Amino acid sequence: MTTSLPGSHPVEHLIPGVPDRASTPDVRPALFSAAEYDHRLQSVRRKMEYQGLSALIVTDPANIFYLTGYDAWSFYTPQMLYVPEQGEMLLYLREMDANGAFRTSWLPPEQIAGYPERYVHRPHLHPFDWVAFDLRRRGRIAPAAKGCVGLEMDSHFFSPKGYRALVNALPEWTLVDAFELVNWARAVKSDAEIQYMRTAARVTTVAMQAAIDAIEPGVPQNRVAAQIARAQAEGAGDAWGDFPAIVPMLPTGASADTPHLTWSDRVLQEGDAVVVELAGAHRRYHVPLARTVMLGPPSDELLRLEVAVAEGLQSVLDTVADGVPVRELASAWNWALAEHGLEKHSRLGYSIGIGYPPDWGERTISIRAEDESVLAENMTFHVICGMWMTGYGYEVSESVRVTRTGVETFTSFPRALIRK
Repeated sequence: MTTSLPGSHPVEHLIPGVPDRASTPDVRPALFSAAEYDHRLQSVRRKMEYQGLSALIVTDPANIFYLTGYDAWSFYTPQMLYVPEQGEMLLYLREMDANGAFRTSWLPPEQIAGYPERYVHRPHLHPFDWVAFDLRRRGRIAPAAKGCVGLEMDSHFFSPKGYRALVNALPEWTLVDAFELVNWARAVKSDAEIQYMRTAARVTTVAMQAAIDAIEPGVPQNRVAAQIARAQAEGAGDAWGDFPAIVPMLPTGASADTPHLTWSDRVLQEGDAVVVELAGAHRRYHVPLARTVMLGPPSDELLRLEVAVAEGLQSVLDTVADGVPVRELASAWNWALAEHGLEKHSRLGYSIGIGYPPDWGERTISIRAEDESVLAENMTFHVICGMWMTGYGYEVSESVRVTRTGVETFTSFPRALIRK
């Protein structure tokens, strides 16, 4: 029987008359088998043991989704998944969102706890004050005190105030950085995850085509963005579109020398080069893609980048295979650029998969000379051949899967400058 602190509501009381998930059509079926979720948890626990952790506090929404399937726009308020070295996990989130966990995750109701509304956005209280007391009430503090408790210290939604609340409320615990432990467990995808990414790629394809079709002289950037957003949501048939972790990026003209710009009401003109970077998303799995669209004749400088990037990207794709060190991809790219008298100082790409705002990257493997990782089958990457010069830029990217003998590209757009 689930008990609760005063002011809280056990999740089974939030849905009167619904004894189990199977009896309501508005409960999402699990995306993966129970065996796959168990495999993920055991993988995380092996990493916990290796790092000397007796418990782990997960706050990254992508990692919570990975372990439980929970999926809602609730990460703007504090939430956490408590993962002990053994025993049941506990998902803590805002009281009004506990019902969402029932409807989207595989967790049984007794492992979902909602903190009271009075803890939301209060200057002198923090939801983790309540969470700490609930963990203490459940007898979870002493077992975890025998080792270190890992925190996702670089998670976008774990605040200094949340950290201070845990430190003050749980003096028995030694809190340490978990160093993206769950993120690393996500690096090699299951076959089922790869299928979701292939479906997401279909969304990517229609979104990129919508962008290309919309880019014309006289059209303001915001209308291009609107067409992209529509295609990202509509998707293609049964490949419906989830909300992407990052909005479309549209560096244009001289500002194409700067990545990560979004849009304004700037009107596209003849002679503009428009860099489009976007992603299709399905069931939270992302497949990003970038292309450059040219309105009118391209400059000699842009043509030079087109040739260099095409050769460099092909060299990288030819190098990808199971067992290849990541640094060799960077080396292949750097040598290809050097032959054209060019260099790229930023990383070439990064691991991808599940994504929530503000990023679709996994924050683990980066394709650069200093990375010591080794490629493994079913790792997935966004390979970004972006060249941001002075007053102009050019970008082509591919999302790829590492295979046993080579590489699979998730989309099949031409890798040349798109001329209109």
